[in-house]
Amino acid sequence: MTANILLVEDEPAIQELLLFNVTQCGYRAIPAVDANSALAQINRALPDLILLDWMLPGMSGIELAKRLRADQRTRNIPIIMLTARTDERDKVLGLESGADDYITKPFSPRELMARIRAVLRRRAPQMSDEVVRVEGLELSPVTHRVSANGTNIDLGPTEFRLLHFFMTHVERVYSRAQLLDQVWGDHVFVEERTVDVHIRRLRQALEASGMDSLVQTVRGSGYRFSRA
Repeated sequence: MTANILLVEDEPAIQELLLFNVTQCGYRAIPAVDANSALAQINRALPDLILLDWMLPGMSGIELAKRLRADQRTRNIPIIMLTARTDERDKVLGLESGADDYITKPFSPRELMARIRAVLRRRAPQMSDEVVRVEGLELSPVTHRVSANGTNIDLGPTEFRLLHFFMTHVERVYSRAQLLDQVWGDHVFVEERTVDVHIRRLRQALEASGMDSLVQTVRGSGYRFSRA
């Protein structure tokens, strides 16, 4: 799945640089020039990661990070703070405000992309483009292929996203509502029973390989992807 990255930066030259490099790496870039426009974008749909400038007009990046961390809906969005401040105390302040990483200007595009990939790998592994392997199942986000012990499995786009999420969150139980938020998006309004339909389709696709038993129903709670 392609990660949506919100770029909160008021300097046009840096915003343009970020837009170019983020899109070149295959991510979807969403620009915002201040905290208010960033919050408007977040209200429409949660991004998968935020690149957040410290020095913004009006509400600072530090204040915005604290606000996002205090809100149940936005508290888990990965944040990378961008700043010209190099003092160690400033770095500590940035991290204590809720940032997952901190990068100082000027920065190289290569370093920034490496930081983005590292944070996504750690905080949102289903957004990484790395091949995932679990118990003989192999899923490639880049080629959109799934195989079981070397045999290709055909999946629809929703089943693919659902399996990718499960394979990157093994042994955790998720309710239908949580799966809707994580796989469909938190602003997509569909019935929770829709999850059951796609779980059933996913199991049917995995049945021939014997991997369908990895997708388990947890009575009264939801679903879990468990190792054999």
